[in-house]
Amino acid sequence: MDNPIQIENYKIQKPELWAGSINDQELIEKIKDSEFARKQIDEGRDYCYFLDKKHHTNNKENSEYVCMAYTLNEPGTLERASVSEVIVEENEIYSIHRISVLRDGVLIDKIPDTNIKVLDSENQSSGGILSSNKKINITIKDLRLYDVLIMEDSRCKAFTERDFLRKEFSKYVWVSPDNYWAYGSFKFTFINEREQNIVCKKTFFRDEQGNVLEPEIFYLKKGEQFVIDEENYINPVDAGREIFPFIDFATENSWKELSNYIVPIYDDVFNKFSLKDFAPNLVEKLDALNSQDEKLQFAIEYVQNHIYYIFNADEMNGHKPQEPSVTYENKQGDCKAKCVLLKVILDYIGVEASVVLVNFNTDYYIKYYLPSLLSFNHVIIKIQYKGQEYFVDTTIRDEFGLIENRGFIYFMHYLEVKADQVLQERKSYQFPYWCIEEKAEFNVQNTTGTLKLTTTYKGNRANAMRRYFKNTNKREIVDSWNSFLFYVLNYSNDRNGTDVRNIFKDASIDIVSDDKKLNEFKIHYISTVENPYYVDPQNNRFLMYFDRNIIKASARDFMHKDLPFWHNFDREKYEISLFTDQKIDTEEKYTIQESTISNPYFDYKSRKKITKNGATVSIEYDPLVNLEIPQDQFEAFREDHHQVADSNFGLGIDIIEPGLMNMLKFSFKKRFK
Repeated sequence: MDNPIQIENYKIQKPELWAGSINDQELIEKIKDSEFARKQIDEGRDYCYFLDKKHHTNNKENSEYVCMAYTLNEPGTLERASVSEVIVEENEIYSIHRISVLRDGVLIDKIPDTNIKVLDSENQSSGGILSSNKKINITIKDLRLYDVLIMEDSRCKAFTERDFLRKEFSKYVWVSPDNYWAYGSFKFTFINEREQNIVCKKTFFRDEQGNVLEPEIFYLKKGEQFVIDEENYINPVDAGREIFPFIDFATENSWKELSNYIVPIYDDVFNKFSLKDFAPNLVEKLDALNSQDEKLQFAIEYVQNHIYYIFNADEMNGHKPQEPSVTYENKQGDCKAKCVLLKVILDYIGVEASVVLVNFNTDYYIKYYLPSLLSFNHVIIKIQYKGQEYFVDTTIRDEFGLIENRGFIYFMHYLEVKADQVLQERKSYQFPYWCIEEKAEFNVQNTTGTLKLTTTYKGNRANAMRRYFKNTNKREIVDSWNSFLFYVLNYSNDRNGTDVRNIFKDASIDIVSDDKKLNEFKIHYISTVENPYYVDPQNNRFLMYFDRNIIKASARDFMHKDLPFWHNFDREKYEISLFTDQKIDTEEKYTIQESTISNPYFDYKSRKKITKNGATVSIEYDPLVNLEIPQDQFEAFREDHHQVADSNFGLGIDIIEPGLMNMLKFSFKKRFK
């Protein structure tokens, strides 16, 4: 330990002064059994005697120190401790200060038994994801069940010129620990050594009754610390129903200050060259198109499909985009580069557009976070066209359609790269088209049924279905539809275990049309069904068609105390017809039942047309999407979805069996029903 050994991405050395130090005797003193410790261990829970974690930041580097001692009482924990991996970024050093075990009261140094390998972390490079990350593999020999493992290490990320944002701004989110672990001592310290003030915001902490407390905000000047210190601690959060408490640490800034900081960076590349100068061939193609609609579609699809997306993790740490001339020449770039090129093209054709910063992964939390450019990890384009607002992700491939027919991106929060901007929330959205429009017809004559489905997909559905048909074997597609219909027609309840290929004979599915401007993808399915009736245990026969995709199970089953329900369902329309050569019960309750639901967040309507030999139901589901359902309105929303599920998501008809006795039996049943 006295002679530090430096290898490219890791060191074995003493901790830095800011991290403090602890000697062997102090370690042993801290690893003491207590009534709390014995209770956790007796319950079979792994136990952490102490965890001391420090985050240290200044304008040159970020560092993190951890010292912990925990039991290896479970085989799984022992296995994970024996072989572990640490990912380090470019210019980041991982330092090992101590690896020891306390075994039968004796502290044993395990660094001589530790083998360390540095590997490239480039397993996704063939997909265009480039990273200079390294994977440090740590293997510790001769760890034993019931050892107490002591790990003391740190990591330091020094900022390069490419990390100009990290030099200027700090962002760190502390999240309360996994509630599996019990801690004798739990301590976290944030140390600010930056020139700027750091703001700390505590969010989703709770009182003793479990109620969420109002956020608390603290300010750290240079040299000040924020400390959490707990004894005999188990995180009380209900992981299934509650958000883990977290603390956001960020350099003190407003959204307007941040937007004004980043605007010149993008303006510099927007204004460097004109499209005519670096892309004359592209300009020629744009000029040859007749309408503005076609030019806009061509521009979007050119950047999405002809410019290869490369995610360079090191470049994404900053926000300086590649020049559009370079992106066009090389035909590749990250999300920033692709967005800048698209904006330059849209500027040329006279379509108003701007770059916006988003983070789809943490979209819900951004409204709780402190203002920070480091909260965003992705860049997309916002387009104003014919009085409407559209968002385009340039990194997506194989999307089609005029702007109003393209797929919809679900997210709420963004920062527009314009002067004096604040964090914005998108408006809710109502689809101008049916995302799925399906006509199903089942005709039964004697003992054979003919089943036909004609389905038109639009928007995201069309893009997804187009990809599915392109990349999937035809037999697999047919089997998928057969399996779906096996449940829709309720055959799962009277012939479960039967090979669906033996039920749906001569099944075929074909693409009827694929309109790349309307972004409509239309298919047709047909099959012959032997023994088409569902037969219940009393030998009553029925024709049934209940599509459970119409039921929004996620809305009916949603349970969370903190998260509001995110509403993102498609607009759907169905027409289902069942016909037979048998007489049917035209007064059966569920056959004639219709529904009209007018919820603030969706309208639902089912209408029936009944004849003596069949029935047709028309179903329309029209939601207002891209919004959160407030908790005080959610139960009414859920109840309306329960109403949809109460036999209003399809059609069923009861067969009246021929013969005098059957007619008398039917009349008797109706009279006393």
